[in-house]
Amino acid sequence: MSTPSRPVPGASPLTLEFPQSLAVYDDYESAQRTVDFLADEKFPVEHCMIVGTDLKRIERITGRLTTGRVALGGIMSGLWLGLFVGLIFSIFTEENTLAVIVSTAVIGAAFGVIMALVGYALSGGRRDFSSVSAVVATRYEVLVEHKVAAQARELLAKLPGALPNPFS
Repeated sequence: MSTPSRPVPGASPLTLEFPQSLAVYDDYESAQRTVDFLADEKFPVEHCMIVGTDLKRIERITGRLTTGRVALGGIMSGLWLGLFVGLIFSIFTEENTLAVIVSTAVIGAAFGVIMALVGYALSGGRRDFSSVSAVVATRYEVLVEHKVAAQARELLAKLPGALPNPFS
């Protein structure tokens, strides 16, 4: 077994020296399982890297936007911001703490609803839906440094269900 290498000052921690492909998977969990197995086998996993490739953006539509939903969202986000500011102010003031917190929460809610409705009106109906989005990889490749690639392949052959890359 090799000893852990010391990082070179100024070098990126996201690079390997002459990386070779160890295995390619369709999901991150399988790639993670491979590296975890290697770690359990006392392999120097600091010579490994999981790389997500073939990126795609997924957007899940969560609902239709209406003026009421936009206003409610603005009120809620403004209320939270106002509460936070009120709690901070209450630390530094000797006034009635409850009055400070309530007044900043009300001002925050009013500010939030106004800003949300103005933003919605300015969009001109070009995006009348809400959504969540993420960038995900469709393939995950486990890479290892060339000097430990053979050792990693030998260990990976012991993992049930492992899919070593036949082209590496």
